Formats: sequence, structure tokens, C-alpha cells
Amino acid sequence: MEWIEIKGNEDINKLLKMFGNFHDSCLKELLMWTESFVDKDLSMGVGLGLDTNIRMLFQRQFNNPSAIELLFEGVTHFHLNPSPENYDSIILDAILLLQDGNFYWADAYDWKPISHDDEVTWIASKKVKWRDVSNWMGDNRRYGVINEG
Repeated sequence: MEWIEIKGNEDINKLLKMFGNFHDSCLKELLMWTESFVDKDLSMGVGLGLDTNIRMLFQRQFNNPSAIELLFEGVTHFHLNPSPENYDSIILDAILLLQDGNFYWADAYDWKPISHDDEVTWIASKKVKWRDVSNWMGDNRRYGVINEG
């Protein structure tokens, strides 16, 4: 499962076409991390620059591919809008675009970076990579399991 970097609009269009603009998909999992940490001796380690990264796992009701993972590096903004109670979490269509050196992904095709709409899940980053993870279908967690107790 090799990562493929999105470098420009041609790559964006290929990904959106291949994954059907995320139609009938869902965001299965999300993992966010930074380069900051507290060491065993309680000293603080901090990342330099834009050190926030996010991985997102999407599954859809179509083949070739049926699941992809997006890796956003150098995240500058992130807004999560969970589905309300008693509503499904199906993505009807999504957008990925490059504007002013930032990549933007949003779960609404008509979303624009200037809108910063609170009713949309969206992310902005300096880099985006993707990979086919079609063997990750089903309800198994890929980014860790919550231990009970």
C-alpha cells in the first residue's frame, strides 16, 4: 500500500473521478497527531513548523477502490461536523481542491474555503497523499482499539 502524493489539479481530478467524488461513502476513522510529546523524564518535545497531521479512512459502496486513506500533512485548519443524532453519516459528494498553496477537502461538493461552513467537515493542509486500502472494508478499527476497563 504505497502512498501517492497529490501535486496539483490533475492529480486531484484523477482521485475524485476514481473515487466517484466520494459518493455513497463514509468517513470510517480519523487519526490526528502532532510532533509534540512529553518524554519519560517529563521534558517537552515540540515539533517545528506545521506539525499536525491527519489520516482519514473512507469506505464506499463501489469497487476499484472501495476504500481509500487520505494523509494530510501540515494541517492548518480542521473542522469536524458529526452527524446529528438519528441521522446517517453518508457522504453524498465531496470536494478536494488546491488554492493559494493549500489543499482543502470538504464533505460537500459546493463548499468553498472562504465559507468555513460549520455544517461541513473540512480540512486544510499543505500536502495530501492517498492510498488504496480496499482490503480495509468492514467495521474493524484500523487506527487503534479502545481498551475497556
